[in-house]
Amino acid sequence: MEQLNFNELLLKTAFSCMACDGDIDKREVKLIKQLHKDKHIFGDIDINARLDDLLLDINKDGNQFLMDYLKELKVSNLSDSEELNLIQVAISTIKADDKVEYSEIKFFKVIRAKLSIDNDSILKLYPDFEEYLERDIISDSYLTRLKNDFFDTQTLPKFDTISKIDNILLDSPDGKKQ
Repeated sequence: MEQLNFNELLLKTAFSCMACDGDIDKREVKLIKQLHKDKHIFGDIDINARLDDLLLDINKDGNQFLMDYLKELKVSNLSDSEELNLIQVAISTIKADDKVEYSEIKFFKVIRAKLSIDNDSILKLYPDFEEYLERDIISDSYLTRLKNDFFDTQTLPKFDTISKIDNILLDSPDGKKQ
C-alpha cells in the first residue's frame, strides 16, 4: 500500500480504537501523540490538526465514521508487515487507558476479520495478544451479527477537542481532570 495512505489508515485505526468505546481517554491521546513523535508512524502531518479533523468527522455520525473506516480497511491491500503494524497500534491504543471494554474487543475482532495475516504470525511477534485473537468469529453471518451488535449497542458521544484534552494533560501531572 502506498505509504501516505497507510499512514492515514494507521492513524484512523488508532483513532477508531480510541473512540470505539465512547470515551477518549487522555492516555490514549498521549499514546497516539507519542507514537507520532517518537516513531513518526503517521507520516509528516500536524497530529493535533488531524486528530481534531477526525473528531469533527466522528462527531457528525460516530457509527458511520467507524463503518467507513472498516470499509476502507477491507479494501486496503496491506502487506503482512503493515497488518502486523496495524494490529500492534490497535491493541496498544485499546490498552492505553488500562481498561479494556468488551466493546473494544468486539471492535478489534471486526478489524481482525478484515485482515488476511494468520494468527500464528501475530502471536510470534505479540504473544500477549492471544485474548484478542480467540476464535469466536466463526462465519460471515456471525461477523455481521457482531458488527451489528457493536453498532446497535454503542452510541458515541460528542467528543472534546484534542486541544481541550491537551490542556487537561498539561494542567495535571497525572493527566486527570482536576
